[in-house]
Order: sequence, then structure tokens, then C-alpha cells
Amino acid sequence: MSPYQGLLAHDDPDAIHLVVLTGMSGGGKTVALRALEDLEFYCVDNLPSALLPQLVEAATRGDSHRRRIAVGVDVRNRDEDFQHMPQVLSALAATVQVHLIFLDCNDAALIKRYSETRRRHPLAVRGVSLADAIAEERRLLRPLMAIAERVIDSSDLNVHQLRRLIATGYAQTATGLTLMFQSFAFRRGLPLDSDFVFDARCLPNPHWEPTLRPLSGKDAPVREFLERQSVVGEYYADTARWLDAWLPRFEADDRSYVTICIGCTGGRHRSVYLVEKLAAHYRTTREGVLTFHRELE
Repeated sequence: MSPYQGLLAHDDPDAIHLVVLTGMSGGGKTVALRALEDLEFYCVDNLPSALLPQLVEAATRGDSHRRRIAVGVDVRNRDEDFQHMPQVLSALAATVQVHLIFLDCNDAALIKRYSETRRRHPLAVRGVSLADAIAEERRLLRPLMAIAERVIDSSDLNVHQLRRLIATGYAQTATGLTLMFQSFAFRRGLPLDSDFVFDARCLPNPHWEPTLRPLSGKDAPVREFLERQSVVGEYYADTARWLDAWLPRFEADDRSYVTICIGCTGGRHRSVYLVEKLAAHYRTTREGVLTFHRELE
């Protein structure tokens, strides 16, 4: 079953939804939280459970009223936060719809991920091995896993597949097609989950400007450089026009999710700029629009 099956579907349109993401460090909580942020959830990472009621109150009052909130909770919190979490969530459930999602992963996959990223496990203090830190984390999180609404095993999922899982689960409860815009570098190969691929290597490359090389397509100087090039505007307009013409055909065919990939040589400048610009364009008319920058991640 999808992790968000039923979220916002056939519910009171005025209901407030609180998604609490927890689970194993390295299991994909950050990826899931970013996916929800792209879907216009109000997201906060690593919040102590005692502050959840204040967050909900602050996020749902005044002119900036939010009805979809997502919070990441992990072992960086104090032990007592985990002990009190069930009571806090139970109290909140009286006024908001609470969804506790647990991201799990087997030990072998976690050890491999930490080895590849060379990150330190939050519980791996001096004298504690990675395997022992993972075992201690499982012990601390066992009560939350037991009461989770959904448990997602990310052992065999890469970041693209996990984002798709989160987005597809949401798309089943939202109207219309969910779009994933993804930038990438051709030199590292095509994304395996692409539905459409556009090649931006024909456009002027900011890489050859020394002051722009360390930046990305998200940075203002790179955006300004590309927007001064008329051919970039033509490329964007033609791509948006093509998508405007053909995406409704896929929507009519009951597709719930489409991945549009834009590549350039390094995956940092032109492709990132175009992904952000296209996503901003479609967010004006659609709910489910996500972005992922493979090389920046």
C-alpha cells in the first residue's frame, strides 16, 4: 500500500494533516522530506517532539495558514523525546490528522551507504562501532516503529525510486498528473526512471566563465548569465510548449506520474536552471510538481 494512501483523499477539506517522518539514519528521511516540501508541505527537520504542538499552532494560524505539515524526527533528539512521542502524537490527533511514517533499512544496506558517503552515524561516538550504533538506534526507535501508520523499507530503493514512491503515493490522492523535473549530467549516464529526456548541451555553458564555474543553476549570477542568451529563452519556450501540448495526453491516459529529465555536460548549470524554471512554470497550475538535481545531491 502507498505510504500516503488516503492522505487528503475524501477527507474534510479543512482538515490539518501532520506527517511525522522518522526511522533509521541513512534510511531516506531527508529524501522523503524534500519530496514532501516539493509538494508544498510545510517542512521542518529534526524537531523535538515536545515542540510539535507549538509548530502546528504556529503553522496553522494567521495569514500564512498551512494545512499540510511534515516533520522529520530522528535519534539526534534526546531519549526522553522518543519516550514521550506516542503521548504527544495522541494528543495532537484530537485536533489534526497525524500520519507517522517510519523509514526502515536493513543493516547491510545502511553500512554500505555510510561507507559510500563517509558520513558518521549520529550514535557512533568514539569507541562505538557503526554496527553497534545501528543496533542501538533500532532499540531506541522500536516503540515508534510499532505505532507507525506506514513502514517503508528503503533497502533496495535509490533516491529517485524513494522520491517517486512518496510522490506517487501523494498523486493518488491529488487531482491531476504529478511531474518530476530532474537535472543530470550526460557523462554519468541517463536517469533510469526518465520518461522524457531533453538535451541542453547545445546551450551556452556557464562552466567556461571562471566566476560561474563553482556555482549552480540555482544561483542568481548563473540565472542572469543564461537569461541574457536568447537561445536559452527559445529552448525553454519550445520545451514548455511541447510539454503543454503533450502532458494532457498522458493525463487523459490515467498516468499519475511523469519524469522529465534535462541533461547537460556537468549537470550543474544549464540543466539545473531549466529544471527550476520549468518547475516554477508548472507550479502555477498544478499541485504535484517535484524537482531533483542528481549531480547537486
